[in-house]
Amino acid sequence: MKEMSRVKYFGIGLLAFGVWFALYSVLLPMASWLTYEVLGFEPNSGFGMSLEFFLYDTVKILMLLVLMVYLIGWLRAGLNTEKVRTYLTGKAKGIGYVLGAGFGAITPFCSCSSIPLFIGFTTARIPLGITMSFLITSPLINEVAVILLWGLLGLKFTVLYVFLGILAGVLGGIFIDAIKAEKYLQSFLLEQKPSPKPGMLLMNYTPKITLAYRHDFALSEVKNIFKKVWKWVIVGVGIGAFMHGFIPQNWFSENMGHGEWWSVPLSVIVGIPLYTNVTGIIPIMESLLIKGLPLGTTLAFCMSAVGASLPEILMLKQVMQTKLLGIFIGMLLAVFTLYGWIFNALQMYLV
Repeated sequence: MKEMSRVKYFGIGLLAFGVWFALYSVLLPMASWLTYEVLGFEPNSGFGMSLEFFLYDTVKILMLLVLMVYLIGWLRAGLNTEKVRTYLTGKAKGIGYVLGAGFGAITPFCSCSSIPLFIGFTTARIPLGITMSFLITSPLINEVAVILLWGLLGLKFTVLYVFLGILAGVLGGIFIDAIKAEKYLQSFLLEQKPSPKPGMLLMNYTPKITLAYRHDFALSEVKNIFKKVWKWVIVGVGIGAFMHGFIPQNWFSENMGHGEWWSVPLSVIVGIPLYTNVTGIIPIMESLLIKGLPLGTTLAFCMSAVGASLPEILMLKQVMQTKLLGIFIGMLLAVFTLYGWIFNALQMYLV
């Protein structure tokens, strides 16, 4: 991009964001209109619900991917990432885990929508453990879910759920850094900006950070990452959409036990193939509790569905090597199972 005035650049940027936001705001009604009005599917049919879910979530995630990677790339272009990395790797690392988990708690993203930010943070060389704290907590907690949980199960349960959700992110981040798991990321996420040409170091060369340079760098990041993950977004959301439309809700309450110890890990395993967000899972949680499923078993299932879904795993496979992906999944399964047992034991005191 040729250099242009700041006023023109930011004016175009604000206009582009306005268009992006307008499109993002109408994704759900547009998906519903295309599914039920244009294509004529019945509103409560399996095919109709699956198609609506697929159209909405695919476009939503791809739009978030473009926006988040561009913004983080733009910031990264003018940021001394080594200083940030050194700061967060030193004394501030403990604070970094809490900040990562806390930022995850206030971002209204599902597990798949969190991945664009995860990629952006990783390419910016933020320590993987801090980034993982965000990735774990983000799908589990948001302000709407807190309000709904409060109304459904009361203040004590909601406070404990939020605390344990943030704790899961913090402990997960600490564990990932303790085993030095960054080496198990896919290589393209660890690529650095090209080094200056030989001789430039002798002249203490520093590239001029212009708006054109920032834009070109951010746009390059978007193109490179988009090319690597877009097809897996489609595959992942497609699987989630099928599950959303064709697995009956009452199947879970009829097949996941009635408080036996094994019902909790079973509910976690059953929840993985599904894909929804924490706000959408709460009505399901309410119906499962009404049908008599224990609180901890229900919670473990719901946390698994929103925090470790199969679509998310398929997308993360493009940015994580198999070993790291296995560690990540195993860590979540262990945490969700432990939380399920804890809430089953404390159910009489919480509800």
